[in-house]
Amino acid sequence: MTRVANYRLTDAHIAKALKAAADLDERVATALEVIGLPAARKRTHGFESLAKIVVGQQVSTRAAEAITLRLVESLNGQLEPEMLLSRDDETLRAAGLSRQKVSYLRSLATAVVEGELPLEKMPKMSDEEVLQRITAIRGFGTWSAQMYLMFSLGRTDVWPSGDLAVRVGFGRLLGLTERPTPKQTDQLASPFTPYRSALALLCWHYYSSVPHEQ
Repeated sequence: MTRVANYRLTDAHIAKALKAAADLDERVATALEVIGLPAARKRTHGFESLAKIVVGQQVSTRAAEAITLRLVESLNGQLEPEMLLSRDDETLRAAGLSRQKVSYLRSLATAVVEGELPLEKMPKMSDEEVLQRITAIRGFGTWSAQMYLMFSLGRTDVWPSGDLAVRVGFGRLLGLTERPTPKQTDQLASPFTPYRSALALLCWHYYSSVPHEQ
């Protein structure tokens, strides 16, 4: 499972959505003039992408990539649920996974194999149903589910207000003197519905591109 037919969070959508957001608020327009459009971050849809979310928790991107490479090698090049469940904990931990992450990956693989997480049906599920399905799995919180919604399913109105970089970037973009709380971030972003996935991408881009004392 690698592609989603109705994937919509494309470069073309991002450009159109942020133009609409800029029409709503000149501060968005100013940010776009300063840093330009953020790029799409399309990922595959399926077990592999969810597993990589677990691997990447609380480690650097470089470390996550190295661990994933070793994990895939230990699974004979197949990052699939059945293959993962066939390996013992020692083999999985030898790839660099903590005991907790091994447990999370087993929970994920079991949910997929037993049908509790019906990946093939997800592209047709609502955002809320996907969130509920993914967060029911041990090791997956709201942020992880939102990342999957945005980048693997291409949903266009996801707003990860719990993400620190989104909040900081959004606050800087709006010229706020203090970092907004998740609740404030939700309230401030409400007028940008249904373009909030593109706005989140812009906030990440702004956070990483524009130095600030905040």
